[in-house]
Amino acid sequence: MNSIHRSEEMCLVQLFLQNEAAYLCVAELGEIGLVQFRDLNAEINAFQRKYVREVRHCDEMERKLRFLEREIKKDGIVMVDTGENTEVPLPRETFDLGATFDKLESELREVNQNEEMLRKNFAELTELKHILRKTQQFFDENEGERQALHSLAQEEFLDDGSSLIPRDRGDASHVSKGNLKFVAGVIQRERLPAFERLLWRACRGNVFLRQAEITEPLSDTMTGLEVQKAVFIIFFQGDQLKSRVKKICEGFRATIYPCPDSPQERREMSIGVMTRIEDLKTVLGQTQDHRHRVLVAAARNVRTWLTKVRKVKAIYHTLNLFNLDVTQKCLIAECWCPVAELDRIQLALKRGSDESGSSVPSILNKMETLEQPPTFHRTNKFTRGFQNIVDSYGIASYREINPAPYTMITFPFLFALMFGDLGHGLIMFLFGLYLVLKENRLEAARINDEVFF
Repeated sequence: MNSIHRSEEMCLVQLFLQNEAAYLCVAELGEIGLVQFRDLNAEINAFQRKYVREVRHCDEMERKLRFLEREIKKDGIVMVDTGENTEVPLPRETFDLGATFDKLESELREVNQNEEMLRKNFAELTELKHILRKTQQFFDENEGERQALHSLAQEEFLDDGSSLIPRDRGDASHVSKGNLKFVAGVIQRERLPAFERLLWRACRGNVFLRQAEITEPLSDTMTGLEVQKAVFIIFFQGDQLKSRVKKICEGFRATIYPCPDSPQERREMSIGVMTRIEDLKTVLGQTQDHRHRVLVAAARNVRTWLTKVRKVKAIYHTLNLFNLDVTQKCLIAECWCPVAELDRIQLALKRGSDESGSSVPSILNKMETLEQPPTFHRTNKFTRGFQNIVDSYGIASYREINPAPYTMITFPFLFALMFGDLGHGLIMFLFGLYLVLKENRLEAARINDEVFF
């Protein structure tokens, strides 16, 4: 006789399921959630069981869905969750879902790769735009000192301690006449002081560095993060210094860009860079729109897909607990279930057999055993919380008196004694009201590996 003061009376039953009907029968049993299966293959390795390939397929589909979820959250798109109970897909529908996920993942990865490449090109062109602009300003600042720079470039080294650093610089055309070369690039602003000191020491003062800060933050070509950068131009003489300067730039992760010598070539290059930047903006916008459309379409179904895949995975995990008979045509299972629910369990087995089209019905056979059955307390939405509180301290033995019904009375009373002031009471009331109003949404969002069973 059932009582709220004790756990349900349980029995051990044996199930005989046809291979073609086992999937849907287990799905029906999982939906009612009244059975606990025993592992009849405890001596068999988990990777050697009958349905291990199907479980791996479900794991792969879960991985693809998690990838879709990350991309959807990255774009700030709301995932639709109806809160309705999702039907278990048939095995052939599972493979169709897998093909859909393959297509979505490959399309998104291709779009992401193209977008990353476009963003990198856009960042490089933006840096080159600033370099050309700042370099022209460097050469145009002190027009009156060109001749001094030209004459300085013609001088020979007097000794190892003599410096080639000019007090200022002139136009690049005059620099080239004196065999004075230069490189231009960008570097993170925080690395610039150390970069300048190392250049001075490594080149023994025979280089001349000019730098200008870029006011707007730029996207780093390596990490994609926005950082503060500065443009630099380094004047030097000779191939040995050129090699040394480039190695130092590489060590500080400074990016060097080609910069023409003449003003006319720089202007033409600037026009070409600006044109390419505008074209990249257009293509990048179209790529982002396409990616957003794909993610919006996926966001409508990703929660439902995830529930379906996890249900299928749970079914195959359960089927791996079953044993095959000698004919290899029938699966044998053992499970604990409440005695009062045997008729409901048989009805679920009948539904599963009928839906699969099996001509042989599933058989339920009650077994006698001396083993102690598991504890099962029947709960509802109200009593479940109090039962969980009691179970957190220890689960009662089979048919032992259950303290949960008394906890429903004593716990709120003691809680009220601990927090008896009006402020705490108001906070608890508002929090409880929020949980009641958002019950369906919160319950639907609680998707984990234990969908049922």
